[in-house]
Amino acid sequence: MARKAKSFRVGHVRGDLRGKVWYLTYFELGQRRRPRVGPDQNAARQMAAQINAELESGTTATLSFQAVTIEELRQKWLEHHEHVARSSVATINRYRTATDHLLVFTKTSRIPQLTSQFRSDHAELFVRYLRTIEVHPNGHPNAPLRTLRDKGIQFILQTCRSLFAFAIQKRHLPPYADNPFSALNVDRMPIENSKPIRLFVPEEERKFLLACDEWQFPLFLTLMLTGMRPGELAHLLFPEDTGIEFDELVIRNRPELGWQIKTRRERTIPIHPVLRRVLRVATLSHSSGMLFRRRRFYSGSIKPLLEGMTSEQLVREAERRLEGAKANSETPLTRTAQLKTRRTVWVDAGIVRTDRIRNELIQVCESAELGNFTSPKMLRHLFATTLQDANVDPLIRSELMGHALGMIPANNHWA
Repeated sequence: MARKAKSFRVGHVRGDLRGKVWYLTYFELGQRRRPRVGPDQNAARQMAAQINAELESGTTATLSFQAVTIEELRQKWLEHHEHVARSSVATINRYRTATDHLLVFTKTSRIPQLTSQFRSDHAELFVRYLRTIEVHPNGHPNAPLRTLRDKGIQFILQTCRSLFAFAIQKRHLPPYADNPFSALNVDRMPIENSKPIRLFVPEEERKFLLACDEWQFPLFLTLMLTGMRPGELAHLLFPEDTGIEFDELVIRNRPELGWQIKTRRERTIPIHPVLRRVLRVATLSHSSGMLFRRRRFYSGSIKPLLEGMTSEQLVREAERRLEGAKANSETPLTRTAQLKTRRTVWVDAGIVRTDRIRNELIQVCESAELGNFTSPKMLRHLFATTLQDANVDPLIRSELMGHALGMIPANNHWA
């Protein structure tokens, strides 16, 4: 009997039988390729013929992929978000922090470094690893260590899934390979240990507002009656974003000044009559500039360096500072450095930092003996819950809250 053939050739492609599996060997762009096909010889011949035709025509072969390490893939992915997708600097930093856990895991657990060798069983081991490590909440080095909450683990796994989806798109995984994080059903992961959200009850609202001083009262009342994010409140200009009569608040993107809304969605919020009267009193000391200023500028006896500038004037000042920074730098400024330079105009215009808003809220709650309220975002939750309890249409709630299109939160989980 004739011996069964263990190899064949189709043009530039050679097929070899190793054990019970056929492998194809060919050269593409000066590099040797040896993809695994399978046990069927006829299927191997068909694939060899297809790849040979692709090599003859100069197109990328079907089974070709570029092997890279997970660290190299992560760098390419972050650069894609930086230069192509133009994601915000804060978003890119969150992606970098999330994928840092994956890099540490692969380096300390003897997991293959190549993206093409990372399998779904490795992803399951990564989940177990995440449930054992301790981190500083919000990355603050002085915060006590704690284990990751379920939502944090879910976000890390979703980020890693997006990372490997990028690998498939850029052909850094073998053809027809699955995303190793897809089998985890990350989106259906139960959330069991999320941080509870506690809101003011009516009596606590009253105690909180009574404990505020003249500078704190209009600031926190605005957060309570508009549902704005603290960063949005801090970047309001008067009268550009409020009008002389305070009929409404307009929240705008200001990329020329290094600041944008979290969801990029500009919106207009109607002002409650009570809040209108409070804001009129709060702006008696100035007629233009930042709506809310740092405490030292509240009385009007001390003026900010960029007192009363409009947005157009602030943009011109930011451009002047940016040109100066470029002239004094030996290397091109990164996007982070450019944003940092642009944001200096906000500081000189008297902006209230979001960290200061948080610290002031903690102080007021301690003074009023209201317990452990530590985040101004609680006031945003309070506004959203009030709308929900009043049966306001979900689309209107989403519009007032400035959520991304299609995002209609439920069960009081408001971002």
